[in-house]
Amino acid sequence: MLGRDRIEYKSPDQIRTMRRAGLVVADALDAVRAAIAPGVTTAQLDAIAHEVISAAGATPSFLGYHGYPAVLCVSVNDEIVHGIPGPRVVEDGDVVSVDCGAIVEGWHGDSAFSVVVGEGTPEDHELVETTEAAMWAGIAALAQGDRLAVVGHAVEDAVDLAFAAGKNGGKRFGIVQEYVGHGIGSAMHQAPEVLNYRARDRGPRLKAGLCVAVEPMLVRGERTTQVLEDDWTVVTADGSRAAHWEHSVAITGEGIWVLTARDGGAEALGALGVEIHALD
Repeated sequence: MLGRDRIEYKSPDQIRTMRRAGLVVADALDAVRAAIAPGVTTAQLDAIAHEVISAAGATPSFLGYHGYPAVLCVSVNDEIVHGIPGPRVVEDGDVVSVDCGAIVEGWHGDSAFSVVVGEGTPEDHELVETTEAAMWAGIAALAQGDRLAVVGHAVEDAVDLAFAAGKNGGKRFGIVQEYVGHGIGSAMHQAPEVLNYRARDRGPRLKAGLCVAVEPMLVRGERTTQVLEDDWTVVTADGSRAAHWEHSVAITGEGIWVLTARDGGAEALGALGVEIHALD
């Protein structure tokens, strides 16, 4: 059902189907996470995800999307998002971000994580941890606010906390602004946009049936980006490292439910004082 704001509000049964898609994505990302190690290629990671999605009877969301040639986006170091899997070999100390989507009965799930391969540097670990914390803060805000702009405020607050704690060598992490979260449902990307930064526009009201992907992208340097010649891979203009975390979230009649988290977000949100409200 489309509201006057052109947002597709989902029924409880549609949200349940999106949860099935979300769990397929969770399975694929778990398999990829377990396989990431020095010496593996990004194409091998893509093949693992494809096998998991196909075995579940689902369809990859990304493959063929506007001509995109792979199942995953695998972005390494200064690559922020949309890195195309291929012969690149993962090395010790790399920051690897993996984004995955799947479709079940016409409904999408979309999620991403970042990881430091091997020991890495303290600053890279802080980058990954702060980006994840910013995502969960944004998701928690969906349960506590009244309009969508609360997500961006919460993400910025998390970045401010990291800066106050002296992380990233005392330099504030940059928040990428050109690429943001989005509505999700019968299409992978749909209204509304979910900003990761403070804005004057408060956005649509948060109400039952709204499903969004919350996905902050942080960088260790300046937030300016550029797109490589493949017309997909987005990198930091200054070569600094980046991280990306994402979950698909539904607002139910009682609260929120993280569709792509295996526990529905119970553990991470519980630590923030938020209860999940699953429909099953």
